[in-house]
Amino acid sequence: MSIQAASYSPSRTGTPPGYCEMVDERKRTLIEASHQRSQSFGIATSDQLDFSPPTRIVLAQTIEENRFLLLHAAPAMETLYEQIANTHSMVLLTSARGVVLHSLGDSDFLEKASQVALTPGVDWSEGSKGTNAIGTALREEQPIMVHGGEHYMNANKFLTCSCAPIMDPYGQLIGALDVSGDHRSVHQHTMALVRMSAQMVENHMFADIFPKAVRIHFHSRPEFIGTLVEGIVVFSHDGRFLSANRSAQFQLGLPHNALKVHTFSSLFGIAMSHLYELCRGGLPRLHSLCLHNGVTVSCRVKIKQGMQWFAGHDVGPAPDAVQGLPAGQGSSQAATARKPQLSTLRYLDTGDAQVSAVISKLRMVRGRDIPIMILGETGTGKDLMAQAIHGDSDRAGKPFVSVNCASIPETLIESELFGYEDGAFTGARKKGAVGKIQQAHGGTLFLDEIGDMPKHLQARLLRVLQDRRVSPLGAGKEVDVDIAIVCATNKSLKDMIARGEFREDLYYRLNGLVVRLPALRERTDFDLVVAKIIASLCDKNPKIGLTAEVQAMFRAYHWPGNFRQLHNLLRTAAVMVGCEGLIERLHLPDDFLEEMAQQPAGQPSANSAAASAGPELLAAAVPGRPVCKAAGHSLQDVALSAMAQMLRQHQGNVSAAAKALGVSRNTIYRKKDQLPPDVWN
Repeated sequence: MSIQAASYSPSRTGTPPGYCEMVDERKRTLIEASHQRSQSFGIATSDQLDFSPPTRIVLAQTIEENRFLLLHAAPAMETLYEQIANTHSMVLLTSARGVVLHSLGDSDFLEKASQVALTPGVDWSEGSKGTNAIGTALREEQPIMVHGGEHYMNANKFLTCSCAPIMDPYGQLIGALDVSGDHRSVHQHTMALVRMSAQMVENHMFADIFPKAVRIHFHSRPEFIGTLVEGIVVFSHDGRFLSANRSAQFQLGLPHNALKVHTFSSLFGIAMSHLYELCRGGLPRLHSLCLHNGVTVSCRVKIKQGMQWFAGHDVGPAPDAVQGLPAGQGSSQAATARKPQLSTLRYLDTGDAQVSAVISKLRMVRGRDIPIMILGETGTGKDLMAQAIHGDSDRAGKPFVSVNCASIPETLIESELFGYEDGAFTGARKKGAVGKIQQAHGGTLFLDEIGDMPKHLQARLLRVLQDRRVSPLGAGKEVDVDIAIVCATNKSLKDMIARGEFREDLYYRLNGLVVRLPALRERTDFDLVVAKIIASLCDKNPKIGLTAEVQAMFRAYHWPGNFRQLHNLLRTAAVMVGCEGLIERLHLPDDFLEEMAQQPAGQPSANSAAASAGPELLAAAVPGRPVCKAAGHSLQDVALSAMAQMLRQHQGNVSAAAKALGVSRNTIYRKKDQLPPDVWN
């Protein structure tokens, strides 16, 4: 496949010999890989562009889902447009899926833009438009300029587009910023402007996501503090790492995932209490600190005034201690509170209609401190959902403390929850211990398996929830606590109430909003779930497929362990195939194969409709993976069958059907002529 050489390259002034050639070669490699993906999606270079705009309702819903991104990107878009005005160009903001959310452009270029569907609501992912700057930047998660003939579709080859992905403060892809214009008016500085603007958007997000966190703005050169190139790293009040922008990751020499295991003290060499002393009193000023790699940097520290560690004369706990415990002994008590952020609600929304409905309800009560009760079988992801609720709340910068009421011995659960004073009972640790409820102060307390809480402790918990005060064992005083409550259970609490095993008044205190997570066998997004699990198990670009036999087995299995069981099974299989190849029967554990052999023949599980389209849908979710045909059916047949079933189920609503299947609406529209007429009723 012939690929036109990139017309843009960095300035050669001061660059080592061969650097620009290396950059150009890397660019050619990316474009070639994108062209191959475009071809695998079934797109022809001569295809006409898909102008299928979404309905007003769908567009409004998409914009609402991306409101946080729009809020922070709009000012940067205005600034960027001012710098490229009158260059026959336009600025575009897209979602993480490549859907255009907002655009600004020169009037003389807007007409041309409408001819290639550069308008809000249109999908510019690679799967829809082939190689283009938006779709390819999102796919590769790195900035790229696609010029003229580098576009895959002929209709787009009059464009030059420069795009940079935007990452949210959790390191997750949230959208992209793009400048598109006539290829005859290409400017070499445009890519740099786009990248700087994307960095501006990312930096602006930190204050809103972590309003009460400790923010360190730093750089080795003090004059760069307050500019786009400054590093920003965010910590909780006890020194837990929360997030870092790209400049901070570069200066620290560690990616976002690697930073999650660090604390303030391990990165900056001093205790958090020492930092508070440096910042106490006086006007804000620059401080000199030494990074873990030996580099001395200038820092400006931003701590929200009035927080608990500024009250009186006490400061917050050191990073390696929990309040009330000696340094070094707090790690086991607060391990859960320090657990890195694993998920957000957006990440958990993989297309299943039931899960999407749950997430919509949760978003409606976000920030209202309404107690949430999550119901579902063991292994359905209740703990991940609880962490996502916390991560999307205004308490995200504070502790998330998890208590599994079923795993703690009944004799210890009282002291674990409420804490105790020195000498409260025989064997008690000197200086006492802080309970889980106090550890969650300012954050979220997750009570997992709440149905297993002993009856005599339910009354104490009820009083804490009513009064927002807790009294440790052996203490003569109560302590104020500010906590959000999320609980989960796989039991019927109403049945337990009827049997006198659970307090009715506690039940109604906990169930402000009750949501139910479907079992894995009930979900329609099975293949996308498999794709996400595989992607999380391999470092980058996993190329793992499932043989037709394994697909059929997964489809028919009842998954009693739900996601926990599926994750463990795929983790072992991924190790055996080395993140590249096909998972076959020989890679599956013996107990799974024995259960399959004993399982009576019958109707396949409820997710079989979506799973029957698995090869195509999984290929879209994990580009580059091998695709196998299901036994006895062509890939085309099983995909059409799944689409037809979903359309009938959703009364011809293409958006709902596409969401349930985990594909774009364009995928269904392309097959419109091949689908039965009755599905559109």
